Amino acid sequence: MNPTATTAFFNLYHQGMVRAAVCVPRVRIADPGHNARQTLDLARQAHEYGAAVALFPELGLSAYSNEDLFQQEALLTASLTALADVIRASRDLQPLIVVGVPVRHEDRLFNCAVAVQRGRILAVTPKTYLPNYREFYEKRQFTSATAAYSRQITLCGQVAPFGSDLLLEADDVTGLCCHLEICEDLWSPTPPSTLAALGGATLLLNLSASNITIGKAAYRNALCAAQSGKCIAAYLYSAAGPGESSTDLAWDGHAAIFENGNLLAESQRFARESQLIVADIDLDQLRAERLRVTSFGDAAAAARDQLRQLRRVTFSVQPPSGDLGLCRAVARFPFVPADTTTRDAQCYEAYHIQVQALAQRLESSGIERLVLGVSGGLDSTQALLVAARTMDWLHLPRTNILAYSLPGFATGDTTRRNAWQLMAALGVTAQEIDIRPSCEQMLRDLNHPFAAGAPVYDVTFENVQAGERTSHLFRLANYHHALVLGTGDLSELALGWATYGVGDHMSHYNVNASVSKTLIQYLIRWVMSSNQFDDVTNHILQAILATEISPELIPATADASGAVQLQSTEATIGPYELQDFNLYYTTRYGLRPSKIAFLAWHAWHDRTQGMWPDNLPMARRHQYDLITIRHWLIVFVTRFFGQSQFKRSCLPNGPKVGSGGSLSPRGDWRAPSDASADLWLAELNQQVPEA
Repeated sequence: MNPTATTAFFNLYHQGMVRAAVCVPRVRIADPGHNARQTLDLARQAHEYGAAVALFPELGLSAYSNEDLFQQEALLTASLTALADVIRASRDLQPLIVVGVPVRHEDRLFNCAVAVQRGRILAVTPKTYLPNYREFYEKRQFTSATAAYSRQITLCGQVAPFGSDLLLEADDVTGLCCHLEICEDLWSPTPPSTLAALGGATLLLNLSASNITIGKAAYRNALCAAQSGKCIAAYLYSAAGPGESSTDLAWDGHAAIFENGNLLAESQRFARESQLIVADIDLDQLRAERLRVTSFGDAAAAARDQLRQLRRVTFSVQPPSGDLGLCRAVARFPFVPADTTTRDAQCYEAYHIQVQALAQRLESSGIERLVLGVSGGLDSTQALLVAARTMDWLHLPRTNILAYSLPGFATGDTTRRNAWQLMAALGVTAQEIDIRPSCEQMLRDLNHPFAAGAPVYDVTFENVQAGERTSHLFRLANYHHALVLGTGDLSELALGWATYGVGDHMSHYNVNASVSKTLIQYLIRWVMSSNQFDDVTNHILQAILATEISPELIPATADASGAVQLQSTEATIGPYELQDFNLYYTTRYGLRPSKIAFLAWHAWHDRTQGMWPDNLPMARRHQYDLITIRHWLIVFVTRFFGQSQFKRSCLPNGPKVGSGGSLSPRGDWRAPSDASADLWLAELNQQVPEA
């Protein structure tokens, strides 16, 4: 790959993102010249950051709290002079600069947002909803956008479109489309930005003043989060800060950037000086989500007559090249929040979703017993924990859980011991069936070389064991009038790491079907920390968490030094933490492989950066270079798109647990079983550097 392509790979704009800045200048009341200088200082900082958009507060060039001074000719003239200064200076700056200024038009005064870029006024948007209650009296000075009759304005010697129906669309950054609204517009039941989003706006910009009272900042955040979530957009918010009049009010300088309901960046409130925040907004994810949420398209169709009236103004960002870094947190574990409180809350929900679903299946079937195999690994452990709590919920004895250790040719002493100790601690009916005799008989029937003593450990050798285990479990369920409880997880289904049909692929009901491997580890940790069971059980669970993930189907071997090497799942299909990352962005957003690799590199290349779940041991805090990320992404793409869909096309029932999705053909994922992975592999090979 040539150096230019490598440079492009690390450029956020090339990867479907846009950098946005929200600025809060320190103003002086009725001193537009000073305010323009403060504005331009911050605009230049945004330019240096490589931002495409820089948002400023409501009436920031004049200051908001002028009250009846807005009816003074001197202030209005000075405000336009300040705007002219910003326009001239913008010729040498990259960002679309959006400032607030009082504008006289049609012999009335409008509270306006003015969008300026490279010396050109792109749009002038007047405020639609003017608050005139409690501490606000804006109708005393200003007129609503709904009262304007003209659709353009001459301002600072330029003719520009005028109205709240303007969309600013970049012609060189796919998906970047901005809309402007002002403060109270967001507080109204029908914000102008809602229609704009349905019309294609992805960045909703709010110039606000918004004085501060107790609890108001949280309410602002709730409004911004909800609007960005409902509109599947980014919402940028800038409130007035230091320098505004304290005659009867106070100001906290609240700036925030939200994306689809999630907070990306927030200012320090009550700062005494000017400040700026930046965040990188993922336009690819927003556009992908809009494609999937059919109600968004339905709402747009219902409003099509209004949407046809929206006016579009194009501009060119001319984004900077090269590696600009990434001003955005990318979670290493998208299925597992790093924040303890959030993680605990989500684990509580996931665990109880599993329990509730299993309880419902038992009640509706009229069956009171469960059969499952317990290997001492993560998946069967989680399934057994869910089964135990389900019996408690249904006021049934845990002895109704018929749990079996099913040792084969490579079952290790550690996992076998852990399985037995866990079954005993939970008080289930524990038994053991050695599957080796029946496996040996089948291998003899197949004339397999192993039956004659040859150490041939091929896929048939492995699947004979997996099939025998499942066959025993189904017949045991028949005999004891029970349901076979599946244990395989979402990550294994994504990678096709399951024996099809009569194997771990099949069960009567699978509570782990949409739970990723990484999440299962934290569900077990949550079970321990929340004392769902006793200390003895917790001690065993800790031992299970410390055990390497292995199918234990091939006997261990010794390396050159004599050290015993167990069969390792992750050595074959890749680290689950990376493959779960790939899975999330493939199924949740449909991102191209190169974009996933870009995000994975930012999440995983430096273990010292970003948040880790606090209960993850230091020894398990890994990092991966781009070569490693690329290698395992090729494995993921090959297995997910090209090899394993036929297994997912006929899955047992199981509850959807998280927003990361389910691979059930009746749930989130429907795909042909005979598709090719070539398209995804070609994109990956062309766009992801090899070094």
